[in-house]
Amino acid sequence: MTIAFILAAAAAAPAASTTAPDIVVSAALVPVTQAEAPATVTVIDQARIEALGSPYALDLLRLAPGVSVATTGSPGAQTQVRIRGAEANHTLVFIDGIAFNDPAAGNEARFETFSADGLGRIEVVRGPQSALWGSEALGGVIAMETPDPLGTLRATATGEYGSRDFRRGAASLVTGGESAGVSATASWLKGDGIDALGGGRGDRDGFETKTASVKAVARPAGGDGEIGIVGRYIEHDNQFDGTDPVTFQRADTADAARTETGAVRGWATLGLGPDAPWSVTADGMYLSSENRNRNGDTPLNRTRGDRFRVGGQLVHRLDIGTTAHTLIAAVEREDETFRASDDQYFGATDQRRTRGRTAYVGEWRAAWGRLLATDVAVRHDDYNRFANQTTVRASAILTVADGLSLVGTYGEGTAQPTFFDLYGFFPGSFVGNPNLTPETSRGYEAGVRFVRPAFSAEVTAFSNRLRDEIVSVFDSTTFLSSTANATGRSRRRGIEANVQAQPLAGLRLTANYTYLDAKDQQVASGVALKEVRRPKHSGNLAADWTAGPLTLGASLAYVGRRNDVDFDQFPAPTVRLHDYVLGGARVAYAITPNIEAFGRIENAFDSNYQDVVGYATQGRAVFGGLRVRIGG
Repeated sequence: MTIAFILAAAAAAPAASTTAPDIVVSAALVPVTQAEAPATVTVIDQARIEALGSPYALDLLRLAPGVSVATTGSPGAQTQVRIRGAEANHTLVFIDGIAFNDPAAGNEARFETFSADGLGRIEVVRGPQSALWGSEALGGVIAMETPDPLGTLRATATGEYGSRDFRRGAASLVTGGESAGVSATASWLKGDGIDALGGGRGDRDGFETKTASVKAVARPAGGDGEIGIVGRYIEHDNQFDGTDPVTFQRADTADAARTETGAVRGWATLGLGPDAPWSVTADGMYLSSENRNRNGDTPLNRTRGDRFRVGGQLVHRLDIGTTAHTLIAAVEREDETFRASDDQYFGATDQRRTRGRTAYVGEWRAAWGRLLATDVAVRHDDYNRFANQTTVRASAILTVADGLSLVGTYGEGTAQPTFFDLYGFFPGSFVGNPNLTPETSRGYEAGVRFVRPAFSAEVTAFSNRLRDEIVSVFDSTTFLSSTANATGRSRRRGIEANVQAQPLAGLRLTANYTYLDAKDQQVASGVALKEVRRPKHSGNLAADWTAGPLTLGASLAYVGRRNDVDFDQFPAPTVRLHDYVLGGARVAYAITPNIEAFGRIENAFDSNYQDVVGYATQGRAVFGGLRVRIGG
């Protein structure tokens, strides 16, 4: 494909414009209503984000069904998110349409660096979505967006202070009109953290996160076209307890890291309306990340990654008799670069690697009258480092009564090996395996949806099989660790139930429960073991209520018992982590139409728990602050 053709079609990335609450932008290549989404989706809108008031996006994500969150100790430390029992690098994350999985950090998204300030919407799409979005969308997709910059002038500023010397400052500004606008957001989070390993006798591991984003959108051509650009920069510093260099066991060390991520995306679309017979979009994005590790003031190592992506998408809508069809064709080119260097091993880890792929995507959405809707997507990835792959997703929604529908989906997923998996990083202990192949999965889900204006409910059963899982292996002769594709097939299956109700004006309640059976089989015909850090039972309650000058937000998150592995012992035994409940609440009162005072509490029940064996987590914390708002 020539670049000219690529730029003439539309980008295979979620749209960056804010949409209505019941519109989903990441469950298909075009926006669809949540009731018509061919995948199971949770939408966290701006009202819920502001009512709960969490500084971190990860605390909002943990309230979605099927999502498990594991933080390695203190706030700001490494955090992993798993959807339906998939691995941490099996979730593809978009922020304003930019893929934020870090190529310099094992293809995982750095959730500990994502501030909730400035977000207007979060979507969580569960199940394999690689037929639409490609590698890393094996477990699901998370799409976060900043608000639309169009509309009236509006600005906010927030200041907050609380436990463990936590400080927070954020400001946002939207200026423009109905045809063009610019929005900008800046936020700062800093805290002393906790002593995760020393039992209160060691040093606290603090953190600091700075985030800045800007989005500009213009809609010329009578409002039927759009051009836009968005950029985001994140700087995250955190201290953490690592391992003793002699015993390789957990220790109260002076380790620290700095992560810097910068990204920009531009797009142009002609044909915006949902009924436009033709729509064409061109899209391009660039992301650069750098991770630097040190022990005290002594530099240890550094990794850098770059991702450049350009693509296009063409949409045609037509009616044939009583049926309506949407045909979508997309093409995408992606190139990644990985660089590693170190002081710790005198340059022994220095390397520079590249890889790329070209993808061709097609999707056919059809409404066969009022009772049946179908969606079929096919994607072919042409890799330059691996064998080419084709993934498929097919779904059907059958309306059996007003507001009641049955949903069935088959989906396939894929995830490329990380640069660490392929080429290693730690000399004398861990070497890579350049012969790895991508991980793949096949999954099914079936569910019942009931949607009314003031009430909705959904129950979904799912089952996924993971093949060619990349696992760690140890050579007892050379004492080297490496990676290999497992010969067995891992299984993840379960049930999700979700209910949302609006019993009173201004009051919204949500509740969900997830049962998960996740088993890992590394050797064909071998024993299947429970996956670590994935609870069998989990559930959440959340509420937001606005009544005059008063706004209330509250949440309860239950995380059931789960397994982990204690590598401080040899041979490393499996240990059991106990269940826990996290409670949070925020109360805000508008002193004047423009000034709001608020108080907030985290871990309200002071639960003593661990997400990762050996690492303590933060106890009860209280905060207070002011928010100033101007305009709509």
